[in-house]
Amino acid sequence: MSDSDWACVARYQRGDVEAMDALVEKYRRPLYAFIWRKTGWPEDADEVFQETWFRALSKLAGYRPDNFFGWLVRIARNLMIDRARRRRPDFSLDEERGDGRPMHTPTDDRDPGPLGHLERSDFSAALHAAAARLPDEQREVFMLRVQGNVSFKAIAKIQGVSINTALARMQYALDKLRRDLAEYDGEAKAS
Repeated sequence: MSDSDWACVARYQRGDVEAMDALVEKYRRPLYAFIWRKTGWPEDADEVFQETWFRALSKLAGYRPDNFFGWLVRIARNLMIDRARRRRPDFSLDEERGDGRPMHTPTDDRDPGPLGHLERSDFSAALHAAAARLPDEQREVFMLRVQGNVSFKAIAKIQGVSINTALARMQYALDKLRRDLAEYDGEAKAS
């Protein structure tokens, strides 16, 4: 945890409610991006984001100085796991309407969503698509390291694995991404 993060936490613990504003502002974008990419839905991401900060503030008294962002990500990750376990489908894909047509008709949704529209280059779009195809554990390590600049030690702690496992997951992710993005080799080196 950086000195400035710890100073904000200490001030908050002494009763300065506004001290958390700096931490919320500092980690708002990377935390929300992590959550949004994991949930895929802005409504879910908003709920998890708010619940993450609520939980963090309620548990702050027992917090020991460490990687504050990593701690937030662990909270968010656990919340998303809990939500996934509780979530049940609202309908059956096999259920039919009165006229015999299925309730759910699969669609070919090629709209990349709000974040996809912000991506300017073909390489960026290809990278995001390739990252989305990674196994969950590898994608999580890749996102935390690349987007959140989280240390491998903190990633290992977040995922509940050894640092060697976290490093191996990153290596596997990078190998798969290199293979998937081989056609962009020149562009990747230029960026």
